[in-house]
Amino acid sequence: MLFPKKVKHRKWQNARRNAKRPLVATRGANLSFGSHGLKAMTSHRIQSKQIESARKVIARSVSKTGKMWIRVFPDRPFTQKGAETPMGKGKGDPQGYCFQIEPGRIIFEVDGISDEIAKKALRAAGAKLPVKTKIIAREH
Repeated sequence: MLFPKKVKHRKWQNARRNAKRPLVATRGANLSFGSHGLKAMTSHRIQSKQIESARKVIARSVSKTGKMWIRVFPDRPFTQKGAETPMGKGKGDPQGYCFQIEPGRIIFEVDGISDEIAKKALRAAGAKLPVKTKIIAREH
């Protein structure tokens, strides 16, 4: 699974959310490496184990002929309090790492495989993620 080697702060504060202004990705919104990509259409926090399960699905289809790029990296720690713990007494312990996905962000890219195989692999990978996704292709 993906996680940072070293972090400056063990726990992060919760981000402010502005319901009036929907956040749209400005970085990582275009295909940069591959011919096909998986684009997020909704916002959500994706955990490292979800990214890993989607990566495994794509890797099975890509095999040795193609190449795959992961365009996101989970560097945000998320915490969880223990089971049956009463309210208060501070924040829970770090449980893992996640990445805040915004609409329009490219999550995965593939190249070197046929259109049908790429679309099938990316559709299966999108089913493993908690966001609505769309498969995009480079204009030839």
